[in-house]
Amino acid sequence: MLPALDFSVIILLLVAISLLAFSLGQWRVTTAASKPHSLKFYYGLYALIWAFVPALLVLLGWTLLADPLIDSITTAALRDTYAGADDSILALRLAQVKNIAAGLIPTSDATLEALATNHAQALVRADELRLAIVLLIALAALGFAILRIRPSFKARIHFESFLRRGFLVASAVAILTTVGIVASLIYESVRFFAQYPILDFFFGSHWSPLQGFTSGATTDTTIEGRFGMLPVMAGTVLVACIAMLVAVPVGLMAAIYMAEFAHPKIRRIIKPTLEVLAGVPTVVYGFFAALTVGPLIRDIGVLAGFDVSAQSALAAGGVMGIMIIPFISSLSDDVITAVPQSLRDGGLAVGSTHGETIVNIVLPAAFPGIIGAFLLGISRAIGETMIVVMAAGVSAKLTANPLDSVTTVTVQIVSLLTGDTEFDSVKTLSAFALGITLFTMTLLLNIAALTIARRVGGGYE
Repeated sequence: MLPALDFSVIILLLVAISLLAFSLGQWRVTTAASKPHSLKFYYGLYALIWAFVPALLVLLGWTLLADPLIDSITTAALRDTYAGADDSILALRLAQVKNIAAGLIPTSDATLEALATNHAQALVRADELRLAIVLLIALAALGFAILRIRPSFKARIHFESFLRRGFLVASAVAILTTVGIVASLIYESVRFFAQYPILDFFFGSHWSPLQGFTSGATTDTTIEGRFGMLPVMAGTVLVACIAMLVAVPVGLMAAIYMAEFAHPKIRRIIKPTLEVLAGVPTVVYGFFAALTVGPLIRDIGVLAGFDVSAQSALAAGGVMGIMIIPFISSLSDDVITAVPQSLRDGGLAVGSTHGETIVNIVLPAAFPGIIGAFLLGISRAIGETMIVVMAAGVSAKLTANPLDSVTTVTVQIVSLLTGDTEFDSVKTLSAFALGITLFTMTLLLNIAALTIARRVGGGYE
């Protein structure tokens, strides 16, 4: 048998065939006696699409379905070999067979070794068949495209039609992905609320999922309030508000300076420097918050006579605000710069100062885009996890004190869905209830902000 080719190698082969198709498509119409309908570039693209796209779809489908199919065949063989074994034992045996076939673990069991050999051979045969079918489809589609190409063939129209279908598919994938996410959240949340009172979840002031999970068979009064989301949501809102109080003024002022006052040479230095902050990993911000900002806030609080926790919402929110600054400043700078110069000239012509023109004309005209920048910043603040874990802690407290340790919804979701988790427990299902609640709140916030932005910005369109 031939050695199996890696997925990336097959992709490179498809790219090579596609480039050949592009050249043949152009050559086909160039050698014709009459003038072609479209530019020869479009004929090459038409042949390239036919040579690449169908083969790529088959390759992706084969790659996704082949391994599960081979696993099911191996599982059937295991079920015949180990008659009476339950599903957990069969799953363990299947993992052993796959590891033996991959050469990761040795074995002295002749039965498992024979099954592993058959499994490895099936994988190799599937890879060989995949290569043959993909190349055959690519070459057949290439031949079909070349035969259709002639001077009267409307290659540009067909290419644009393919682009429209591609955009439609991309839009459908985005919509279906969103629908799938929401549907999964709703389904799991309904399962959670079937086991836990919905009013206790939304209005409970005590969040202790581990205690509720380990309580076993208890009465409802024993676990009441252990999944109350108010402390978690309060921590999320508190940290996000602190972050936005830092990011919005600094980011907006930096954007106004770069767009309206800075010399072009200075702007070319400041703008990339600010945007560098967006590329810093969040774990680095978390280290900075935990090792520098948190202790500094605690020491200042001790000197002022306050009881400040080493992990506080102020430390997490402040550093998170620094992380969000480049998003707000860069987007706000772009929308302020995009305001027509005629609006500025009109304001100056009627006697307004430069500052009055910015406040009364430029900023209202750029308001919808600035709101979009703020929404992006809020989304980053609400969805951030690493900084909160390292700087604010994981304790759920119903407090508005920024000097106290808090937790957020995303931190609790991560802690509930990681580790050795049973996905049918109330503890795990509560993560989905938190997720759908946060999704709904964010959606309502976006709708309200966009509505305000349309009403304010409509007069400047």
